[in-house]
Amino acid sequence: MIVGVPTEIKDAERRVGLTPNSVREVTLRGHDVLIQKGAGLGSGFTDAEYETAGAKIISTADELFASSEMIVKVKEPQAIERARLTPDHTLFTYLHLAPDRPQTDDLVASGCMAVAYETVTDRNGRLPLLAPMSQVAGRMSIQAGAHYLEAPHGGSGVLLGGVPGVAPGKIVIIGGGVVGSNAIEMAIGIGADVTVLDRDPHVLDSLNARFGPVLRTIYSTAASLDEYVVDADLVVGAVLIPGAAAPKLVTRDMISRMRPGSVVVDVAIDQGGSFETSKATTHSDPVYMVDDVVHYCVANMPGGVPRTSTLALNNATLPFTLALAANPKEALLNDPHLLRGLNVYDGKITDAAVAEALDMDFHDPVELLG
Repeated sequence: MIVGVPTEIKDAERRVGLTPNSVREVTLRGHDVLIQKGAGLGSGFTDAEYETAGAKIISTADELFASSEMIVKVKEPQAIERARLTPDHTLFTYLHLAPDRPQTDDLVASGCMAVAYETVTDRNGRLPLLAPMSQVAGRMSIQAGAHYLEAPHGGSGVLLGGVPGVAPGKIVIIGGGVVGSNAIEMAIGIGADVTVLDRDPHVLDSLNARFGPVLRTIYSTAASLDEYVVDADLVVGAVLIPGAAAPKLVTRDMISRMRPGSVVVDVAIDQGGSFETSKATTHSDPVYMVDDVVHYCVANMPGGVPRTSTLALNNATLPFTLALAANPKEALLNDPHLLRGLNVYDGKITDAAVAEALDMDFHDPVELLG
């Protein structure tokens, strides 16, 4: 297999699909690896390191796509990248198709095999390739919220940890999964007043056992969301339905009743966002105001810490990259968990949640591959 790793071109995205160590693992199995010139620099990896690991440096994205059979990326392919895809390509990256009809249409039209990191599962139904970036994003959400609560950045001037004699700031985290639990860990660590809302009693039990009385666990209903969101200094949206669009849990009315200078961080923005007032932003222009509430909705948050994110992502993706490089169809048919990652194949949608979200026809991937 000829595996190509292009330079990411999404705004301020500095991660890279393969590290030099991962390249070494791929080449040791007899595959060729092509790295676009400078692709790893944002994560601290030089072209020389990639060459030492056995890769060939390619000058342009056009040449790399044309010469590769498998494309390993981090973020969803942008329009100019999608135009380079053909039926001969296997694409392995984050896709987040449910809220993105233009990307979906382009991938369908390309005829490529598109495998999404975020819908690959494990034997316990978890999302092992989404988890590392969810961990990063959860921790970053508290950092970002604290930053934008500062008055010079439009915030109310609240220090989340408080000081002796002054109450700490109130953080509300919606969703107790991987993003939420990592946000909780950071929030408790800085001494904030922390509440998590979730609809799964088992999740609430687990979080209560892990964090104890320093964490307030609340069953999520419309009434409890309204009560806690409106009174919060920082709200983190951390809800995920695998493959599907995020539910809009926080209404415009709730936002309008929050204190001026409060902050919301929508980690679910990749899947459309969980606030009615959310719209995707970028690292170069990360925030906007609605009703005097600061909205941070960066769609590739982990790209802000590319070194950590790239290393963590490769730890999770490498075994699947190796399996797909050996034989994509065989890898998918032999591993039902990797098969869950197949979103598009031969011009057809093969993920039920994506098909439902976009009102498109679903096709059984086993039948197509078989």
